[in-house]
Amino acid sequence: MDALSALRQRLAAIADLNGAIATLAWDQETYMPPGGAEARGRQLALLGRMAHEQFTDPQVGRWLEQIERDGGTFAAGSLEADLLRVVRHDYQRATRVPAEFVAAMMEHSSAAYDRWTRARPANAFAMVADSLERTLELSHQYAGYTPGVAHPADALIGESDEGMTVAQIRPLFAELRAGLVPLIEAIGARPAPDTTFLTRHYPAAAQLAVGMECAVAFGYDPQRGRQDLTHHPFATRLNHGDVRITTRVREDDFSEAFFSTLHEAGHAMYEQGVAAELEGTPLASGTSAGVHESQSRLWENIVGRSRGFAEHIVPRLRTAFPQQFADVTPDIFYRAVNRVSRSLIRTDADEVTYNLHVIIRFDLELELLEGRLAVRDLPEAWRERYRRDLGVVPPDDRDGVLQDVHWFAGLIGGAFQGYTLGNIMSAQFYRAACAAHPDIPEAITRGEFATLHGWLQRMVYAHGRRLDADAVVRHATGGPLTIAPYLAYLDAKYRALYQC
Repeated sequence: MDALSALRQRLAAIADLNGAIATLAWDQETYMPPGGAEARGRQLALLGRMAHEQFTDPQVGRWLEQIERDGGTFAAGSLEADLLRVVRHDYQRATRVPAEFVAAMMEHSSAAYDRWTRARPANAFAMVADSLERTLELSHQYAGYTPGVAHPADALIGESDEGMTVAQIRPLFAELRAGLVPLIEAIGARPAPDTTFLTRHYPAAAQLAVGMECAVAFGYDPQRGRQDLTHHPFATRLNHGDVRITTRVREDDFSEAFFSTLHEAGHAMYEQGVAAELEGTPLASGTSAGVHESQSRLWENIVGRSRGFAEHIVPRLRTAFPQQFADVTPDIFYRAVNRVSRSLIRTDADEVTYNLHVIIRFDLELELLEGRLAVRDLPEAWRERYRRDLGVVPPDDRDGVLQDVHWFAGLIGGAFQGYTLGNIMSAQFYRAACAAHPDIPEAITRGEFATLHGWLQRMVYAHGRRLDADAVVRHATGGPLTIAPYLAYLDAKYRALYQC
């Protein structure tokens, strides 16, 4: 067996281990009984260590060297060249991290997540404070394995949004905030639309059915996926033929499950759309957190909260919920689902204020990593930032510092910037798609999404990690990442909605 074939065989085995890890993690966050938490932590730690050891095995390095030594130079842009480039990069990064650390981190994250699932309903930050302090220690330790970074968060940001740094993100977020604040103030001076119909009683089963129907219409393949309930909605790729989505349902809030389903379907369609030939390699996934989020936000917001989609979906919702939607027109629905308000919950936030939630979290992560904020002081710091930036104060930690799972199921740093990067990219991608196919907005009104989905499939999804985030943006839009389309989209949509 030549070196390249041997390497690909090893990569396929590692992909199967990672698939098993994803399966166990999905089960933990959906169906696993609480009594299984301790054992699940051990299982995840064992498999995580095995996958890490298989990949950091010196033999992988020798195969890479042999391929190069034997003249294994492949044409730029070929599958082999892209594979070797990504594997070499990942190998160099992974070999800096000891297997013992990987196992300890996975076991800790599993236990911390279990604590969070109990602490949030109980409104008990004290239940997770110790584990969060340990998470901060592990985050610093992990950052220390990456030499030469200007900020501890850079190593963590690089894990999910490679190429981005604190020095790049801070001014980008400052520019975005400067554009959003005047718009939020202008909207705040106008009367808010009526949203009371969204809080009528909506049976859970019917909500799940209509949400899944929309996801499938968008392009989600139910033969290669399924939907289940969880504490904090997510999408997960177990393998090319199994990409699952989750949601949570409130029978007194139609928006939560419906838009959560559209959001997670966006993530899942990206993973389902990765070219099948990349399966069993590190190329077979979305290229960055930002690009991934661009897809969830594009389908949830730019499509799902558009005027055209309202024309399409309201008659269907009137059939599914005849009493609840009896007096709801497309215009009423469109205005209600685009209501702007200074809210407490990031996942429930409207398009205009959402990024302020992200910026708050990003800033708090940096303060924790810089040692300017202690974990014990985090709840109060959270309340103060919400009071100052959004004009609202969480009444408790359940809807404050405990609301997001990220710090309680992973590391601190690099977890949130991708959400806003994704928002920025979503508008840029959609503008490019409509430039190529000007009929897309009208097709959405008719409930036809194949043109948009097909463009995204060709320009974004299929490439997996063969193209990094910057290359995907340039390939799809013809230029680098720019904030202008996103600010223009928000300004045009919401000034028209609120006549401000």
